[in-house]
Amino acid sequence: MSAIHATSPLIPNGTPSIPTPSSPSEEDRQASPGNASEPESPLARLTPEQLEQLGRELDAIHDEVFAELGDADAKYIRNTIKLHRLLVLGARVMLLGSRNRPLRLGGTAALSVAKILENMEIGHNVMHGQWDWMNDPDINSQSWDWDTASPADAWRHSHNYEHHTFTNIRGKDRDLGYEIMRIDPQQKWHPVYLFQPLYNLLLMGFFEWGVALHDLNFDAIKSGEKSKRQLSEEFKAIGLKARRQVIKDYIAFPLLSAAVAGAVEAVKARSDSRRNGAGATDTTGAIPTPADDGRAATTRRAGRAARRTLEATLAADFTANIVRNVWAYSIIFCGHFPDQTYTFSQAEVENETRGGWYVRQLLGSANIEGGPLFHFLAGNLSFQVEHHLYPDMPSSRYVEVAPRVRDVCQRYGLPYNTGPFRKQLGNVQRTILRLAFPGGKARRKPGPYRPS
Repeated sequence: MSAIHATSPLIPNGTPSIPTPSSPSEEDRQASPGNASEPESPLARLTPEQLEQLGRELDAIHDEVFAELGDADAKYIRNTIKLHRLLVLGARVMLLGSRNRPLRLGGTAALSVAKILENMEIGHNVMHGQWDWMNDPDINSQSWDWDTASPADAWRHSHNYEHHTFTNIRGKDRDLGYEIMRIDPQQKWHPVYLFQPLYNLLLMGFFEWGVALHDLNFDAIKSGEKSKRQLSEEFKAIGLKARRQVIKDYIAFPLLSAAVAGAVEAVKARSDSRRNGAGATDTTGAIPTPADDGRAATTRRAGRAARRTLEATLAADFTANIVRNVWAYSIIFCGHFPDQTYTFSQAEVENETRGGWYVRQLLGSANIEGGPLFHFLAGNLSFQVEHHLYPDMPSSRYVEVAPRVRDVCQRYGLPYNTGPFRKQLGNVQRTILRLAFPGGKARRKPGPYRPS
């Protein structure tokens, strides 16, 4: 077993770190089986011997890939980071002239793509430890911070540990609905869910802020598990990160753009004034002169240019953040909440083996079909099945291991959850709308994978 594999949400000896529950969870006791009976999980149909063999096969795929990692992989992530920085630079240069519509649209588009790339393929994956094998002090899960509202330490705990360890276990995986939505019929209905179609739209647009607040773990706050001191420190970390994000996107860069635009316009105005013959002065200074009028006109023109550029850059930065948030929300929700995925009671995972952990990851996640550019912009999280099997594997390798994972699914009679982006996102939105109301039952699940 590769030492790198110990950075996944499993303890180093390969046994899943799932605590054995002494009794059913509150989620399981409160669910209404009569209305929301879950189809039999394929996990229950595999024998212990099959699970053990499956675990060995999936371990072997991981270890073979890690044995091959080298310069080409390192070049990939370094080039991706370089591309992101070039996009940011190009966007900021274009936004200096954001009063011009083509430059404003080009700058907004480039900045949107840069933010998507930084969050999805770079930030998320670097902080998963996918590139720690390089021993690069900068491209490292413990030193990297990303362009989003979530403090890195809080996100690594709530996502890398909690979500990837307890994937889709009701009452354990807080990412099931992010504690504010009912996305599984087994979750007890509450009147507040009637509003989830509305705040789902808000979460979509401001996803980075929703994730940052989610990392606080409100259940732990209410139960007293989290001390006031710890809560205060986490709020302070979010406040510091929020201040940095707000200053960068809504103060510093807009002011820089405005200053440059104002200065350029002032130079142009003075040049125009000289061409038009202004500039004679009255030596007494008692009567306003053409030169005085020229200076006033120059100031007015520069001020108007600065103000318009400031407003345009603010709008561009806000739009780029919204675009990034909507994209990240869509990829994440499509990978976790479409009809194909299963959720699990704590009793189902009691004494879970490594093979059982692998099967739960297979059943609890879903892929999104698309081309190379789509996968790149999705941070290769469109291969969500492979990501959950191998969260520490470089994301650029998921496309090559996917056929081998499908082969395992076929031989063991397991589903391989996948579908087009439009279908996956539509399924998720339908579920959110339906489960806002009482009742509901699990949708039909896919059968064993069969090559098309």
